[in-house]
Amino acid sequence: MTNSPIKYGIIGAMDVEVALLKEALAAGAGAPAPGDALEAAIARDLRDAGQAPLSAGGSAPGAGLRVTTVAGMEFFEGAIDDVPCVVVQCGVGMVNAAACAQELIGRFGVGAVVNTGVGGSLDAAIDIGDVVVATDTVNWVMDVANLGYALGQTPGMDTLAFPADASLRAAAVAAAQAEGVAAHEGRVASGDRFVRDAAEKERIAAAFGARCCEMEGAAIAQVCHLNSVPCAIVRAISDKADGSDAVDYPVFEAAAARHCAAIVRRMIAG
Repeated sequence: MTNSPIKYGIIGAMDVEVALLKEALAAGAGAPAPGDALEAAIARDLRDAGQAPLSAGGSAPGAGLRVTTVAGMEFFEGAIDDVPCVVVQCGVGMVNAAACAQELIGRFGVGAVVNTGVGGSLDAAIDIGDVVVATDTVNWVMDVANLGYALGQTPGMDTLAFPADASLRAAAVAAAQAEGVAAHEGRVASGDRFVRDAAEKERIAAAFGARCCEMEGAAIAQVCHLNSVPCAIVRAISDKADGSDAVDYPVFEAAAARHCAAIVRRMIAG
């Protein structure tokens, strides 16, 4: 993107989505590697979802890093490949994501925000394992149409959809291609509901022209829009958002995390 010393805020909803990036921060700080970061992160995510014993999961990387806890979120500060970064797991959902993005901007002074993680495909041309880079994002569950607003528009906001930064988008697409991952650009629809029904999937795609659905991106993009801070949303596709695809999720998560971490590292390195 640029050779300026911009500080990036990198957000993932789940531990596995940021585990390798935290490991890269630790390496940049000269800290010892925490072992298999992905395996431990997946175990912690399963534990938090009630699908694994409470003892599952090793320790997260942190030694040698500056770690600040705010509102229950741990913000890891350091550098990845000599680029200043703050990496954080925000937790699932729009409120968590918005709170996290505002802290990154207001407290940590980041100059750009990147949201990475998994999402569901709303487009038959986008397969599991592909990556979607958002052109813009929309909150598909926002509905104040009875007051004259467009479906998805937040009252008082000057736009229906919140745009991603063009330079960050281009960097993300180029990074995905360099990693050999199929990259698609398009609108991302976010909301506090997991989409698993074919009819709902079709309705969201038709109403908003969206190509991917997830649960955090629009909240992050809205906060960035309000603060005039550039952002990018990068999503590895985990499912078809209609309940039709059964994948070995821990295996997919590990592959998606590796792809996303490599893409983010390439895009911020410029």
